[in-house]
Amino acid sequence: MAKFIALYKKPQNVFEFEKRYFEDHLPLANKIPGLRKLEISRMAESPGGECEYHLMAELYFEDMTALQTAMSSPEGQAAAADVMSFAKDIVTMMIAEVVEKTPVCAG
Repeated sequence: MAKFIALYKKPQNVFEFEKRYFEDHLPLANKIPGLRKLEISRMAESPGGECEYHLMAELYFEDMTALQTAMSSPEGQAAAADVMSFAKDIVTMMIAEVVEKTPVCAG
């Protein structure tokens, strides 16, 4: 499994950012072919106190080839262009290969 990760620093206007992100950007991202799972997390804090990041997006794909194919697709390119139109100054993007998945243990 492979994933595309986007970390968003705290925007100047959280309300406007989230409105654009959830109403406009996520519908585009959900159209990316081969997307297995999309997970958005809102940062609460870091162990040292306040966290500099606001949101984290994780887009999961079957493998690295599927991720690369997805990101170069018209839908992937549209989502990339969209995020750059409103978040280029606050987003950091990276690609990761999942090396271990631990099953959830029932208590």
